[in-house]
Amino acid sequence: MTAPEELSNAAIEEEAYRWLRAHLAGFIRFDGERSAIKIAPLPDGAFVAPVMVAMLMAGDRVLELPDDGDDELHLMVSLERFDGRKDTSGWADRWRTYHGSPPDVNWARITVDASKFRGYFIDGEVYARANPLAGFEGSLCGALNKTQRDQVRAAIRAQLAADAIEPTVIGIDPWGFDVRREHDVIRLHAPEGFTMACEASALACLNRLAKS
Repeated sequence: MTAPEELSNAAIEEEAYRWLRAHLAGFIRFDGERSAIKIAPLPDGAFVAPVMVAMLMAGDRVLELPDDGDDELHLMVSLERFDGRKDTSGWADRWRTYHGSPPDVNWARITVDASKFRGYFIDGEVYARANPLAGFEGSLCGALNKTQRDQVRAAIRAQLAADAIEPTVIGIDPWGFDVRREHDVIRLHAPEGFTMACEASALACLNRLAKS
């Protein structure tokens, strides 16, 4: 394989990952059925969602994010059931932070086995990025929401040409911010080549996005 091909593969994998993080709502296909679903990222790189029992029992499941178009993301996934009533990991609460009240009482940890994106087949490991900021993510989100809402609004306008009345940062990882608006969750991607490792770099990233 030549160097240009390797770069091309790396670029499409990065684009697919960014697409996933920007589309946390879509549909899931299972045993001939199709249902709306919303997912939330977990610190270890997996995802979580409330699910129907039929989804847990299905032989094959495919997430379509945000829909089933040829140029959209199709993820072949595995579901691991866990008891939300005994959830000491905080997985279910994390989903609630992102999306509110769950539509079902059954919960699953979701891992990606493989995917198809714009004609490319991509291994599931591409999406399993652990978040090294997880240990202080909550306090960092709180600090930004307390002092940086205007910057968050400016960043949303600059990157997405959109607005938010009361944006709330609910997730931070080295590659971007997850922000809850009135009716959805949006993604602010870090600039290319920029990764966040601490509160100072998160503030620098947000300021750079706001001024872009």
